Amino acid sequence: MLLIYTHKITPRVTYITRQVFSRILGIEIGHTTAVEDFIKHKGPKITYTRQPLQNEFFIQSSELLFQQGIEEVDIQMANWEDLPCFFSSAPRSNVPFDILAASFYLLSRYEEYLPHVRDQHGRFPPAESIAYQHDFLRLPLVDLWANKLLDKLRERFPEILTDRKPYKFTPIVDVTISHCYAHRGFFRGMAGFVLDLSRLKFKRMWERLRVSFNPALDPYDNFDRLIALDQQYKARTMFFFQFAEYSTYDKNLSTNSNAFKHLIKSVADYCIVSLAVSYAAAEEPETLKEEKKRLSAVIHRPVAYARMRYNRVEIPNTYRKLVDAEFSRDFSMGYTHEIGFRASTCTPFFFYDIALETQQPIQICPFAFHDYALTPYTSEETLLSELDEVFKSVKSVKGRLIPVFSNELLGGDQKINWLELYEKIIRRYHA
Repeated sequence: MLLIYTHKITPRVTYITRQVFSRILGIEIGHTTAVEDFIKHKGPKITYTRQPLQNEFFIQSSELLFQQGIEEVDIQMANWEDLPCFFSSAPRSNVPFDILAASFYLLSRYEEYLPHVRDQHGRFPPAESIAYQHDFLRLPLVDLWANKLLDKLRERFPEILTDRKPYKFTPIVDVTISHCYAHRGFFRGMAGFVLDLSRLKFKRMWERLRVSFNPALDPYDNFDRLIALDQQYKARTMFFFQFAEYSTYDKNLSTNSNAFKHLIKSVADYCIVSLAVSYAAAEEPETLKEEKKRLSAVIHRPVAYARMRYNRVEIPNTYRKLVDAEFSRDFSMGYTHEIGFRASTCTPFFFYDIALETQQPIQICPFAFHDYALTPYTSEETLLSELDEVFKSVKSVKGRLIPVFSNELLGGDQKINWLELYEKIIRRYHA
């Protein structure tokens, strides 16, 4: 066991040490504020406080993990063996910055509590983040720091034991619009036909007519192919279906559609099916609970995982609502139009509610990229080269690589064949 001495054991200290040492590095840890217990301990040990006790492994603490609430934080970037870092410490520290406070700052999304300008959907923009501003958005920086810290600990304590999970790849298919034309009802179909006619979109009009005679020709109906790929590569694909009432931003099939229910059931026979939370439900807790209840009734099993429409995560309110609705995991932590890690990690972590100073019982599974972030690339070779760098970083720290693909983009008419790209990504990055 790795024993951690600190002058005060706070909820923040407990939260971040468990995440860094236990969940990322697989090290059993204990905490103490008793100097005599620390000195008597014969195994690996570190002090996390203002001054070292003796000549032990020492990480100098800043004030962040011993405060409560939100305060303005002065971020001054530095460098630790080619990795960016902040919260620099004195030369006596075995690590040149407060690695635990810096990790807490990134994982808790501390900066999202501070004043910032939101985008049109109320989201925290990537350009507002220190990861974007200091060019480490594509790095799972917390994991890279943790692994470098493990190397330093092994120099001092070669006997230190770790029980680490292997690299994992989890593809997600986001089904907010299951069909482009089929099963959408007579009035919605006619309205779409008239709209296409007014815009002189003759190709779409022809596709509508073809699909009206044979719904299987719908360009978004690629579920058999996606399931076949999952079975072929044993990828354990997760499908998130929106199952909501029609609204301005929510335009999936009717929840009363038997064809839609049959589709969801058939996918659930092979893969994990969870809830793509509608735009409306993100604002209305009762609607969120109702959507969860309806989807659960269709697949005849509990729905425990969620993804927010447009990745609309408002810290901390979104996670409070998901906890209240009894979701155990969320897969919305990331940016729709930027490759990289919003919380600077590729390891699932529990949400820490700073306003309440407590860890919430919901695990956040951060995704590395959404397919909409790939649309600016016109060359598949360049695109894959960019993703290769992300994959190498995640693989090196035994993290979890989660890509998100939208059903409508997989079936869309684009320069890149997204279905073929999806298969290449599974083949390339699946363990």
